[in-house]
Amino acid sequence: MYIGKGNELSRRAFMRRSGQLAGAGVASSYALGLAGIGEAAAFSSAGGYKALVCVFLYGGNDHGNTLIPYDTANYDRYAAIRGGQGQQGGGIAIPRANLAPTVLNPSGNQTLTDDIQYALAPTMPRLKARFDQGAMAPLLNVGPLIVPLTRAQYDSRNNASFPRPAKLFSHNDQQSTWQSSQPEGSVTGWGGRMGDLAQSSNTNSMFTLMNATGNAVFMTGETAAPYKVSNNGATLFRGLDRGRVYRSQSASAALDSLLRASNGNVLEADYSMINARSIEYGGFISDALENTTVSTDFGQGNRLADQLSVVARLIAARNRLGVTRQVFMVGMGGFDNHDGLIGRHDGLLDQVDFALDAFYQATLDLGISEQVATFTASDFGRTLASNGDGSDHGWGSHHFIVGGGVNGGRFYGTAPQVSVDSDDQVGRGRLLPTASVDEYSSTLAQWFGVSSSELPSIAPNIGRFASPDLGFMQTT
Repeated sequence: MYIGKGNELSRRAFMRRSGQLAGAGVASSYALGLAGIGEAAAFSSAGGYKALVCVFLYGGNDHGNTLIPYDTANYDRYAAIRGGQGQQGGGIAIPRANLAPTVLNPSGNQTLTDDIQYALAPTMPRLKARFDQGAMAPLLNVGPLIVPLTRAQYDSRNNASFPRPAKLFSHNDQQSTWQSSQPEGSVTGWGGRMGDLAQSSNTNSMFTLMNATGNAVFMTGETAAPYKVSNNGATLFRGLDRGRVYRSQSASAALDSLLRASNGNVLEADYSMINARSIEYGGFISDALENTTVSTDFGQGNRLADQLSVVARLIAARNRLGVTRQVFMVGMGGFDNHDGLIGRHDGLLDQVDFALDAFYQATLDLGISEQVATFTASDFGRTLASNGDGSDHGWGSHHFIVGGGVNGGRFYGTAPQVSVDSDDQVGRGRLLPTASVDEYSSTLAQWFGVSSSELPSIAPNIGRFASPDLGFMQTT
């Protein structure tokens, strides 16, 4: 964050990266190719503009009713576990006949675990079409991991030899762990740490990180701080945006002075700097957006689509804003469905489906679809087992990556068995992740321009996994 001590922050970031890279050099199972700290700081902005857009689904999305077994054998297992009666569904199982329009047929005759065939939720036909076009890829069973874990290692409770993320199944802890690859209390997230590396590529570095949702550690770096926007664009101080407080220009000037006032206290200085930044650049953002047009229809009444609409407008204004690399974050709540899953969850996924599709269409309309990658994340997955009317907190989950630069039309990661007692889950169908968030973030980071030598600064556990690239992004 900005605390008015740029040199100190730069030194701290340098030292932190040095430590991360040194640790990775010992533990890594692949060649990072470290060539000194000069190489370790490398970031490539070649290839023109690129943006990453994180779509965070708050509450823990029920992956079991998002990506659903469709083949007869696996559907029957799914329905039985979720309280259904055969292929008619019931309980919290969706009837099999409802899934036929959204069955996903991967390219190249891809075969998954137990010959499972997946369908998207019936309210996600648009993402089904994007999968068929090769612009969407599901990543299966991804979640926070410190090291690869087997069920036996998890059951051993030997956390010293087989460490696992702290406070599993807790909303706030796992939101922080997903967004930072570190325990709750981390002051930086992996989106923000990418911003640290990318901001020097931008003429106006303050627009590297753009947050269209609530505060989140994902968007905070060591030196880069997120610029907050609303659905309408810049967040302006009421009174200052019209130049009058109590109909007095003097009162407006006094408020402006108070908001920007410097102070010896570090936190107060930081607060005043953020205020000054918002005041100074709010008009710049507004002017840039006023001279930018996005023709895509984002509809009305869809809160996620509203956020992605302003992201599309900001991307359209990228040349005016003076940026070549940006990280965005949007978010949507309501996914903690311990009850009322059927009906409520369908409606949420309908909103996600419409919003992601409209945003991808906007990137097509703007001619930059290959330069923007949108990806989903959530607190955790949920239990496959029903609790009667919903599902409970889990661990691994399935997520989606959308964009013209995605190797879409195929699945990535390992499909879990449809079970509550197999070795790839830890009870009640809670998935034991087989792909880590570190691998997820590293794959996105490399596409974004982060050098392989800098990956440990983004994903601190990446050296413990077999590869930093899961393959779902196209290489350039």
